[in-house]
Amino acid sequence: MFARMKEDIASVFHRDPAARNTLEVLTCYPGLHAVWLHRVAHALWVRRAFLLARMVSHLARWLTGIEIHPGAQIGRRFFIDHGFGVVIGETTEIGDDVTLYQGVTLGGTSWDQGKRHPTLEDGVVVGAGAKVLGPFTVGAGAKIGSNAVVTKAVPAGATAVGIPGRIIPKEPEPEAKTEQQVKREAMAEKLGFDAYGVSRDMPDPVARAIGQMLDHMHAVDSRLEGMCKALSELGSDYCAKELPTLGGEDFELLKDESQPSVEVDAASDSKA
Repeated sequence: MFARMKEDIASVFHRDPAARNTLEVLTCYPGLHAVWLHRVAHALWVRRAFLLARMVSHLARWLTGIEIHPGAQIGRRFFIDHGFGVVIGETTEIGDDVTLYQGVTLGGTSWDQGKRHPTLEDGVVVGAGAKVLGPFTVGAGAKIGSNAVVTKAVPAGATAVGIPGRIIPKEPEPEAKTEQQVKREAMAEKLGFDAYGVSRDMPDPVARAIGQMLDHMHAVDSRLEGMCKALSELGSDYCAKELPTLGGEDFELLKDESQPSVEVDAASDSKA
């Protein structure tokens, strides 16, 4: 039992950079409390002490704002971040190393007595506000986007986004990056934010638009370098002036904010 609890605490440190010390995790993480109380409730449930199990589950809901039916089966290192408003139904099955964020519902779509809630395999991540509804499987390593409503199976490693959920399959890693990808990542690094956030394969149209802007900016940079070279050959020192750097405190601050804010602010600076 204590080994499982140590695993749970370690998983919090692994997945939440805001966790500072063990005492803080033990006292201030309702997701952890909900999981531990669920283990007590589930042990009572499988021993057919149904009323007592539901009472423990109800106490956990009152204390944490997280509702987990005592019949749900949950694996190791399960982490609920923030957690308020999470609902997990009776026939839900959750594998190891799964992460849920606040407002997630793992629910059913029928009143049948059999399997009516989803199965989440190992390593699944479900974003804030997402609804996963029905007796299907979300494959290992899959991701459910924030506020998505998913009612059909998600293959392993895929991503589901939108309402209703659209399945975006995981693309194989390229053996070598294209010249365009290398240029885009170099420009993104120059601006001071992660190029992964503006990947060409992202389903976000804003991210795709910013990726195209980075391509355009790289082309403009190349053209300016050519013009400066030509001016230098003609004896001008105009291009000897250094350009201002973009890696100051403002960009460091942006890195700590949410990714959409980073993308939009960086795009605004590029237009300026």
